[in-house]
Amino acid sequence: MPTYTGISSEAFRHPGDREAEQALRSVPGFELVARKFVEFVSERPQFVYHLSSSIQVGPRQYSTLYGIFRECVRDLDVYPEPSLFVTRNPLADAYALGKDNPYVVVSTDLLDSLDEAEIRAALANELGHIKCGHSILFQTGLWSIRVATAIGDMTMGLGNLIGSGLIFAFYEWLRYAELSADRAALLVMDDPQPVTSMMMKMAGVSQKYAHECSLDELIKQSEDCQNLDEDSLNQIYKFLLYNAAPGAMLTHPFPVERLSHLRRWAESAEYRQIRAGNYRRSESEGALEVESKSPQQEPRQKENPHQEPRQKENPQQKAEELRRQVRELQEQIDRIKSKK
Repeated sequence: MPTYTGISSEAFRHPGDREAEQALRSVPGFELVARKFVEFVSERPQFVYHLSSSIQVGPRQYSTLYGIFRECVRDLDVYPEPSLFVTRNPLADAYALGKDNPYVVVSTDLLDSLDEAEIRAALANELGHIKCGHSILFQTGLWSIRVATAIGDMTMGLGNLIGSGLIFAFYEWLRYAELSADRAALLVMDDPQPVTSMMMKMAGVSQKYAHECSLDELIKQSEDCQNLDEDSLNQIYKFLLYNAAPGAMLTHPFPVERLSHLRRWAESAEYRQIRAGNYRRSESEGALEVESKSPQQEPRQKENPHQEPRQKENPQQKAEELRRQVRELQEQIDRIKSKK
């Protein structure tokens, strides 16, 4: 498998991903939402949840999976190395969360449904999301939409964001972000076949009738999906499907449609140049940088292996800080309510 030392996400990121992110960030009020998300709904609670409820992969826990994961981390030059969790879930699913302390979660059904090469492709796909900084942007957008839908304009004015295009901008970005992650998987695998077969199984291959499923036929179906976009009404239908989609579709939208995009990129000069070692390099990654107002939050620096380890945070101080932030948020909500 090839290793892309120092590769920047900009080397393989889909141009639609960049444009859709800019459109999302330009929605009035999004930066406010992002800042509040970072301050009050940080990645820590979700990490604690998985640490308490799932199996953390390591040298003595899912050792084969751990070896595959570390190879993918190396090949995409992802830093810092994310954690990996396996969770019990009847759906074949995987997702990446976190920014300063990123991690990947895969379901037991995904591991049982895919062969080893396809599992590697799935892990590389999630690491591609982390490499591109998608995970925190996905969490922020999904959180803001849920809040806006649930309590309307009573909280931080989020309800107004629905009419200003936040939902459309978020789902449009989500669609293209997945294409970037698919490219990362292709770079790691150096072969489109395991990536496309992984997508096929995610789309709906039954283990009982797998021998009756054809990847070639699904590729033809994927081309038909592309042709649908020639009608603008079909694009609206896709948006509406996103908005009413179940959780698995939100994390991996339209796997059939993505096949044709990936196959075209696999035949492109851009892909060949990256494979030859001619790619953009960068020391820093991340699509979403939001400055927090909390005075006790300091920017995280890359660890130097020669430095002494940092002291652990005092749990009491962290709990008190969280309570203070919640009080500030409630006070702001009360002020907005009083003005109505």
